[in-house]
Amino acid sequence: MTIRRLASLFGIFALAIPASGLSADGTSVVFNRDVKPILADACFHCHGPDSVTRKAGLRLDTEAGFFGNGDDADSVVLPGKPEESPLFERLLSEDPDEIMPPPDSHKELAPEQIETIRRWIAEGAEWQRHWSFVRPEEPAEPEVANKDWATSPIDRFVLAALERVGLEPAPEADRRALARRATLDLTGLPPTPEEVEAFVADPDPKAYEKLIDRLLASPRWGEHRGRYWLDAARYADTHGLHFDNYREMWPYRDWVVDAFNRNLPFDQFTVEQIAGDLLPEPSEDQFVATGFQRCNMTTNEGGTIDEENLALYAADRVQTLGWVYLGLTLNCAQCHDHKFDPLTARDHYAMAAYFRNTTQGPKDGNVKDSGPVLVLPAEADRPRWDALPSEIAAASQTRSERRGAAKPAFNAWLADATPASLEEGGIAEALSVHFPLDEGDGDGDALAARVPDGLSAKLPEGLARADGKLGRAPVLAGATGIDLGDAGGFGADEPFSVAAWVRPAKNEGSRAVVARMDTAAAHRGWDILVEGRNLAFHLIDEWPAKGLKAGTQRPALNAGQWSHVVVTYDGGGKAGGVKFYVNGKEAPSRVLSDKLGPGAETRAETPLRLGQRSKGMAFEGGVQDLRIFARSLSPAEAAGLQRLPSLRSALSAGEKRNPQQTEELFVHYLANLDETWRKLDQSVAKLEGERDAIRARSPVTHIQEEKKDSPAMAHILERGAYDQPGEKVTAAPPEVLHPLPEGAPANRLGLAQWIVDPANPLTARVTVNR
Repeated sequence: MTIRRLASLFGIFALAIPASGLSADGTSVVFNRDVKPILADACFHCHGPDSVTRKAGLRLDTEAGFFGNGDDADSVVLPGKPEESPLFERLLSEDPDEIMPPPDSHKELAPEQIETIRRWIAEGAEWQRHWSFVRPEEPAEPEVANKDWATSPIDRFVLAALERVGLEPAPEADRRALARRATLDLTGLPPTPEEVEAFVADPDPKAYEKLIDRLLASPRWGEHRGRYWLDAARYADTHGLHFDNYREMWPYRDWVVDAFNRNLPFDQFTVEQIAGDLLPEPSEDQFVATGFQRCNMTTNEGGTIDEENLALYAADRVQTLGWVYLGLTLNCAQCHDHKFDPLTARDHYAMAAYFRNTTQGPKDGNVKDSGPVLVLPAEADRPRWDALPSEIAAASQTRSERRGAAKPAFNAWLADATPASLEEGGIAEALSVHFPLDEGDGDGDALAARVPDGLSAKLPEGLARADGKLGRAPVLAGATGIDLGDAGGFGADEPFSVAAWVRPAKNEGSRAVVARMDTAAAHRGWDILVEGRNLAFHLIDEWPAKGLKAGTQRPALNAGQWSHVVVTYDGGGKAGGVKFYVNGKEAPSRVLSDKLGPGAETRAETPLRLGQRSKGMAFEGGVQDLRIFARSLSPAEAAGLQRLPSLRSALSAGEKRNPQQTEELFVHYLANLDETWRKLDQSVAKLEGERDAIRARSPVTHIQEEKKDSPAMAHILERGAYDQPGEKVTAAPPEVLHPLPEGAPANRLGLAQWIVDPANPLTARVTVNR
C-alpha cells in the first residue's frame, strides 16, 4: 500500500463503515449506536471504567460486566429476557433504593430510552466492542440518484449522504481555484501564474489528472507531506532538555521526505522506522529510518537519575507509538489502568518492554552524536570509509603478532632495566622539555630535569609545597604563576603534545594550567585550561577571529584529586586535530571554535608559564611532571606516561613482581623501545586517524539498536515511579487488540509487523484521519 494510495483506498473504508454497525434492514437496536450512549450518560459515573467512583463492583463498559462468566447468576442482562434481567428491572423499579439511576444522581431515563434498552435485550443483547477496535471491511458502494456526478467510490459515499438530507453537490470550482487548491494541498506552496494559466489553457480532458501527477512528482510533495509526519514523530535538532544542545538528526528528516517522494509502501515506511535495524541485513537507509525512535527529549543533567531517564525515554516511545499509529493515549496507563479505554498498566509496560531493550544510554553527553549513531560519509569518502575497517583489523593483527615475537628481547631488557631505562626510547626522543616539579622543600630548587640549552628556571622563593603524586609538589595559589622560560613555542602547522599530573583546588572557574599565551597580543599562543571540571585547549593567532578551541565533552577532573592529563595537537590547523587523554584513556572531545585558518601565526613572544597565561586566568592547585613533546603522541604513549609511577614501582619490585606489573612493563617496552612494534603501532594509528578524520567531517544520525541476546522485558512501575518496580512483564501489544502475527518475534520487528497487520483495526483509521 503506497502512501499516496493509502488515503484514497482506506478513506473508502473509513467513510463507508457505519460506526454503529447498523444492520442491513435498519430496524435492529445496535449497542454502540443506540444503547451505549444512554449508559455512558446515565450509568458510567458509578458503573464505568473509573475504579475510584465505581460502586457495587459493577461495570457496564465491559462485556463481562453485563454477562459475568456466562452464568445467569452473575449476569445483569439475560439475552432475550428483559423482564428477568436485573438491569432492566432496576430501570422500572419504583423503590427509591432500587431504581437506577438513583434519584440523587439527578439522572433520569426517558421512556423511549428505557424501551431501547428493553428492545436490545429482547433482540439478544448483542454486545459490541468500541467500533474502532473492529477491523474495517470494504462495503458495497451505495446507490445514488445522480450517478453522473460521482467519478470515484468516495464521491458515491459523499453523494449518498448529501441525498439523504436533500442537498445538492456544490458546483465544481473553476480551473484557477482548482489549480491553487491542489498545488497548496500537495506542495504547501502556491502555484506560479504561469502554472495556473497552463492548466487553464490545457484542452486535454485529463488536464486535472496531469496537474496532480506533476505535483506528486515534485520534490515539494515530499517536503510538504513530510512536515506533518515529522511533527507527529516529534522531530527536533536539539536535545530538548538541560542545555538543549544541537544533535544531528537531519538525515532522518531527509529519509522521511525521500520516502514520500519515492512513494514508499506504507507498511515498509512503518516497519523501517520501528525496526529497520532488526531487518535481515539492514541497509544504511533502514538504520537511518529508526531515527523515528530517537527524536525524544534527552538529558545530560548531572542531577538526574539514570534509571529514571531510561524509564522516561521508554514512556515517550510508548506514548508516541500510541498516538501516531493507534490513536490511543497509552500514556494514560503509565501510572494506573486507563480510565476510559480498555488499556491496563500491564499493557503500557508490556509495550515499554519493546523500547527498554536498546543500547541508548541514560544521558546524552550534551553532544550531537550520543550513541548509537550512524556515520554517513560523503560519496568521495565512501570508498576509504568502507575499506578502513578491514585495513585496521589487518594492521592490528600484524601488530599483535609482533607482540609475541618481542617477548624474548623484552625479557633481556627487563633483566638489566633501571628507573632511568623507563625514560628512554621513542617517546623520550620527542621530548622537548621536562619539568618534574618534585623537588624538596628548599627554596630556589631547579625546575627541570631536561630543558633546552640555555634555559634556566627556578621555583620562586617561599613557594609552598604539599604532598604530590611524585613527591613534594609546589602549590599554585591564585596569583602565583611560574615563568618557565623560552620553551613550548609552536607554529600552527607544528604538532605537539603537553602532559602533566594535575590537581585542581576547585571545581569552578576557568584557569590556565600551563600556557604560552600573550594576552596583550590578542591572546596569541596556546594554553591548557581547566574549565569547571572540563579540560580545554586554545591555539590562537588573534582571538576570536583566528583561533581554535577544543574541550572535553564530559567532566574530566575533580577538585583535590590528581589526574594525569595529555593534550595532543596534530598540526593540521583544525580543532578536530586536538585530543585529550585523562588517566591514560581518551576523553571524547568537542569543537568549541574552529577559525584558525591558513597562514595563522601562533608563536607568542611571552615565555612559557606554569599556572597562568601572560596575565590572568591563574590556576589554583598542584601540577607535577610537566612534559612537552614536539609531536602528537599516540594513545599508547599517552597511556604510558600515566603509568610511569606504577612502572617505577613494578620495576623496583624485582622478584616480587606480579604478572600484572610485568605486563605493564612489557606494554611500556613495546611502545618505547621496540622499533618494529612502534612502526606497526604508528601504522594502526595512521589508519585510525584517517577513519577518525572522515568521521569528524561526516554527518551522523541517531539510530536505534537492540541489545544482543537480551529478551525484551520491563517492570510494571507502581504509580509510574521509576524506583518502584513491580511485576516483570515481557514485550507484548495491548490485550484488547489483535494478537501478534504468527511467527512474529518478541521484539520491535514483531511490534512493527503487528502494527501493519491487516488484522489491526486502528492503523488505517488513524493514518487516514491524520
